[in-house]
Amino acid sequence: MSDLAGKHIVLGLSGGIACYKAAELCRALIREGATVQVVMTEAAAQFITPVTMQALSNQPVFSSQWDSREPNNMPHINLSRDADAILVAPCSADFMAKLLHGRADELLSLMCLARPIAAVPLLLAPAMNREMWAHPATQRNMAQLSADGAHILGVGSGFQACGETGDGRMLEPMELLEDLIAFFQPKLLAGKRVLVTAGPTFEALDPIRGITNHSSGKMGFAIARAAREAGAEVTLVAGPVSLATPRGVTRVDVKSALQMLEATMKEEPRADIFFATAAVADWRPVTHSKEKIKKEGAGKDPVVAFTENPDILLTVAQGQRARSGELYCVGFAAETHDLVAHARAKLARKGIPLIVGNIGPLTFGLEDNQLLLVDRHGVQEFPRASKVALARRLVAEVARRLPAAA
Repeated sequence: MSDLAGKHIVLGLSGGIACYKAAELCRALIREGATVQVVMTEAAAQFITPVTMQALSNQPVFSSQWDSREPNNMPHINLSRDADAILVAPCSADFMAKLLHGRADELLSLMCLARPIAAVPLLLAPAMNREMWAHPATQRNMAQLSADGAHILGVGSGFQACGETGDGRMLEPMELLEDLIAFFQPKLLAGKRVLVTAGPTFEALDPIRGITNHSSGKMGFAIARAAREAGAEVTLVAGPVSLATPRGVTRVDVKSALQMLEATMKEEPRADIFFATAAVADWRPVTHSKEKIKKEGAGKDPVVAFTENPDILLTVAQGQRARSGELYCVGFAAETHDLVAHARAKLARKGIPLIVGNIGPLTFGLEDNQLLLVDRHGVQEFPRASKVALARRLVAEVARRLPAAA
């Protein structure tokens, strides 16, 4: 099921060059299952036409409070009552000032003022020149709007249409989409701090080659995203993968198992929950050649000695915080066979409350997965689904277990 299935979003456009991004945002919302009603200010129509937004949303666009298409001539009431959320993107400095003072001299601001505050959230995606963004008046207005219950989604930084560079750009459509999806997720981990390890590690033989595995990191990244959606502060320690950092997640990049251990132990004292998702290499070469190891010819093979890498999960699980229940540890087991038996053995060996198992070759690099949750009470199966959907379900399950672990 799409993330916004059944949601009705009012997409408001105030005046600004970032209106061009609203076209892609509208399409993205619809792809995720939402219905979209566009409401534009007169200034917004100077940057993008109502015809464009009507074609993309498949809904008539509203721009006047006197629109006679509404039988009662009250679009500001009717449109706001039908919405699951109002998203103003772009939201100009002028429009924020108007909202702050409760002015309602055109349809979009009138609708924002008339919306049932408890039932229809207001999300604002600011867009303006860097000096306008930094101005004390703008910062004061945003602080007060937040205090009044609006949700400010922040801005991007970079090259602006005026030719200057800095903060104030409207977030990109996919960033706004991810923020909106996260907004609707239950905040089951609000106030919690989550630490996730993800991806493979790379154990170098020489400057060019090394030992690694097929882990893509997608499951760990999905868990980091789901935990952030659930309201947690999330730190993601990532091995060498080519994945974008989930919105709102702090990322620490590492390569080797020793580097991952160091980064994990640095973050562990702050964490409430630890998801050890990474596929850490069990061994590393004893020595690392400073130059590429060359073929010697005559069929002579190089001899490489290995030493065992530290067990990151076991190190964390044996710490005082994990043993006291202050830190809830979730381990992962990627196996090729006898998944339940191996997961149960790992659960006992690590001394943690929960192991999540999967068959590695059936999931590495894919967008979906199926999981087995193993604890001392038994086995619970999560049928095959997208990794994001499974991550949300796993986060909800861990949130449910936290009181018993405390």
